[in-house]
Amino acid sequence: MSVWPAWEVREGEYATSWFHVRLAFGDGARVDMLAVVAEEGVSLEDVRAMPALSLDDLGALADWIEGPLSEACGMAPESETEAEGTGARRARPAWPRGTEGRRLIAQEYRAAQENGVDPVLAVMCATGHSRRKSLRLISQARDAGFLTPRHARR
Repeated sequence: MSVWPAWEVREGEYATSWFHVRLAFGDGARVDMLAVVAEEGVSLEDVRAMPALSLDDLGALADWIEGPLSEACGMAPESETEAEGTGARRARPAWPRGTEGRRLIAQEYRAAQENGVDPVLAVMCATGHSRRKSLRLISQARDAGFLTPRHARR
């Protein structure tokens, strides 16, 4: 993820900052955003993605970038204990490990395929992991027999 400042507006002791954010993936997919960081949190003003994002993916996008963006602009992300009382969501949802996690990965992957959505992106959204880690989890689900082998054609 690349982050660079666009501009900042100060009002008294408070500042609102805009950042250009780019997520680039190894397969050529990319997401460019204009993110706003204020005292209330992170919001997105503009998003351009190639290929296009589904509505579910778009909804999870702010959660994906909140932690790294907060770090890039010198803010500490909210701790989990602070977030619990406000109803805020964690950037990376809890995900079971082992066999149960692999089964759920396969379930997310197949559901995305059936809905015509990018299955890797669906796994990324579900787990909160990077594309590389999600591909590794998908591979483990294949090895465990929850998904068909990659070379098999339907």
